[in-house]
Amino acid sequence: MIVGVPTELKNHEYRVALTPAGARELTSAGHEVLVERGAGLGSRIEDDNYVRAGARLTDVEGIWAESQMVLKVKEPVAAEFDRMRRDQVLFTYLHLAAGRSVTEALLKAGTAGVAYETVQDLQGRLPLLAPMSEVAGRMAPQVGATLLEKEHGGRGILLGGVSGVHPAKVVVLGAGMAGANAAWLAQGMEAEVLVLDRSIDRLRYIDSIHKGRILTVMSNQTTIEEAVLAADLVIGAVLIPGALAPHLVSKQLIEAMKPGAVVIDISVDQGGCFETSRMTTHSDPTYVVSDVVHYCVGNMPGAVPHTSTYALTNATLPYALELANKGLFEACRDSPPLAKGLNTLNGALVNEPVAEAHGLEYRPMWEVF
Repeated sequence: MIVGVPTELKNHEYRVALTPAGARELTSAGHEVLVERGAGLGSRIEDDNYVRAGARLTDVEGIWAESQMVLKVKEPVAAEFDRMRRDQVLFTYLHLAAGRSVTEALLKAGTAGVAYETVQDLQGRLPLLAPMSEVAGRMAPQVGATLLEKEHGGRGILLGGVSGVHPAKVVVLGAGMAGANAAWLAQGMEAEVLVLDRSIDRLRYIDSIHKGRILTVMSNQTTIEEAVLAADLVIGAVLIPGALAPHLVSKQLIEAMKPGAVVIDISVDQGGCFETSRMTTHSDPTYVVSDVVHYCVGNMPGAVPHTSTYALTNATLPYALELANKGLFEACRDSPPLAKGLNTLNGALVNEPVAEAHGLEYRPMWEVF
């Protein structure tokens, strides 16, 4: 199979979908790897490293025209819509439930869109979302600590406090991979941390690891309201695989928060868990609603591309190899996790939560192949 890796075009997106080590694994398995010149520079990976791994350098036109499978990090942007083909597999983060234009472009092109974020293993875990959720979760307290400074519009609070002075109160909505890592880092920075989740098993896990240093509370409307009103920093890390994130914090609740409080919405790729969330970029990351600072960057890990690129390839490479070795049909037949990753196929939506999010027709994939 010919596998192509283009340069990412999203605002301030410096990651690349494949490392040289990943390219070598694919070429060693008998596949041809095409890499757009300069695609890895944002992650401090030189073109020569790909050449030594057996990849061939080309331009963006060559990537899209020749490749049978395109590996990306983020969903295609408008400039890439007309390059997609019906006989092509696109393997990337798609987040289609929150992206009507991308969904329509994939359906129009007939491209087989396999989404990292909906690949789900037999234990219900999301192995290709996990590494970037881990990065975003660990970044969130760092970002929040900066935004709480007065010059950034925050309350002028030091996240960890000092002797004799209360630290910041940090509330984390969701105890999955992103939320657990956000809570862990915030606790390590000596903030007062409270995690809310609807899964008692996830809360028990956090309790067992942190021995009471992170407080855990069952999530419901009352506990969310009480926690958010008391918080200096709220980190939203809620995920329903493939579907829009629920709005756990209403506009009215945002209006009642402390002036200068900060909210960080890691879930914004899936629509966001704050009613006041709207996608921002690294070049213009924040805005203020009702005196509350909002940070809703849709590609947080793009700010640390070297770490993120290697973490991503570690997770995606086995699945990319399976797709390349077997082709789409046999790979989905043999791998239930990959089958769950397939969102669009031959102009049809084959992921039910995405279809529900847009009010479009859903068709089972085996009817479409």
